[in-house]
Amino acid sequence: MVYNLFNRQNTQALMNTMRSFFFILFLLCIGITTKAQQNSDTGKLTVLKTADFEVDGKATNTNWAKTNWVSLPQRRKDGKVYATDAKVLYSDSGVYFLFHCQDSLITSTMKEDFANLYLEDVVEVFLWTDESMPIYFEYELSPYNYELPILVPNMKGTFLGWRPWHYEGDRKTRHAAYIETKNNAIVGWNAEFFIPYTLLKPLNNVPPKKGTQWRANMYRIDYDKKSSAWSWQLTRTNFHDFEKFGTFIFD
Repeated sequence: MVYNLFNRQNTQALMNTMRSFFFILFLLCIGITTKAQQNSDTGKLTVLKTADFEVDGKATNTNWAKTNWVSLPQRRKDGKVYATDAKVLYSDSGVYFLFHCQDSLITSTMKEDFANLYLEDVVEVFLWTDESMPIYFEYELSPYNYELPILVPNMKGTFLGWRPWHYEGDRKTRHAAYIETKNNAIVGWNAEFFIPYTLLKPLNNVPPKKGTQWRANMYRIDYDKKSSAWSWQLTRTNFHDFEKFGTFIFD
């Protein structure tokens, strides 16, 4: 009888321990999910630090596993309904972006850099590093890996992009695009790129440090007969509505 009682007590203690473990694990999962939702809902995104790595368009580097996908809501649904997700990391030398765009038709005929890429399928990033000045950096990449990096002065809604000077060496971005197929049919495309801090000179708050905040937004445009648009944060008039940008918080 004493032996049975001892076993029952041990079994009960083990069950209580297991219940406590799973309860704590449940709370941790809820906390992580809630944090991710709050970041998205409040317009804030925590950007984690990484070592530098090469981009290949296929997101094969394991550093991307350090951070979660951020969903870009589809704001204009004149075309097909697709999913668009993005990831962001930063290093001592620049900021990394990864987009995954669900798609079934690639509309991309421009075969040169600095073209009007926004008139066809494209992803875009806007970085407003200093809120005291109405100047921000814009970057676009097409499914065929053509780019448009520009600096944009926006004076009360009047804006025009300026091309970088001496765009060479360590001032150049690194970028790659990859069109994903399944059974010979297009199912989506990736855009992976690196923006060096040297290209952002002389903007303030560059490079970022732990705790630095930049206003920013991420976009996608798709043209499947009719155009559709996605944005991380909803703007009022157009993509250049910088007052409605979200916030990157560098961790």
